[in-house]
Amino acid sequence: MEPERSNAGVVLDKANAALDSVYSATTPEGLSAAYAAWAASYDSETAALGYLLPFLIAAWVARHVPADEGPLLDAGCGTGLTGPQLKALGYSDISGLDLSQEMLAVAAARNAYGELKQAVLGGPLPWPDGHFRAFFSTGVFTMGHAPASGLRELVRITRREGHAIFTVRDQVFESGGFQPLFDELEQGQKWRLAEESPWFRCYAVADPEALVKTFVFQVL
Repeated sequence: MEPERSNAGVVLDKANAALDSVYSATTPEGLSAAYAAWAASYDSETAALGYLLPFLIAAWVARHVPADEGPLLDAGCGTGLTGPQLKALGYSDISGLDLSQEMLAVAAARNAYGELKQAVLGGPLPWPDGHFRAFFSTGVFTMGHAPASGLRELVRITRREGHAIFTVRDQVFESGGFQPLFDELEQGQKWRLAEESPWFRCYAVADPEALVKTFVFQVL
């Protein structure tokens, strides 16, 4: 007779199964459905994995963006884990977008976002040119998620001298064409690189080989 699994083990199993579901999505509709199914338990299960990015990105925002210089966009905000961290640091004007209405409903309950909109990265975004002081994004440029081309539209809605702050997963950096897109935007004088982190673990507990890199560009 096999020993009964601990509660922690069960949570980790559920979290890993949910990750498999979102990473294997092949369409925005499939990805939205996977996140709709995960929304209610997303926070507790990603915490069990030791998911760092929604909290760590606030450090890069604070390093590059003063708190009183205009609105920020949390691009792919999910359940809104980053919003309260930035609010605690004095950022009061934060918007969020996500493709999942169920995830946005959880984010709304955190009372850290001035507005939340449903949109798909890679398509048109519902804001005018130069609207945001900066955008930040974590866990979005990864397997089965937003394409590198989604950065063009995010840069469009970021003002000149603003900042683009986002992570990219190691497994899609080359295959997803991120470096050519970076070069295109730099050669087109749309942005310049301000900071690039080393590759680092995105989960403190699970999957030690899952690596991401944070990029900070200044929009021109």
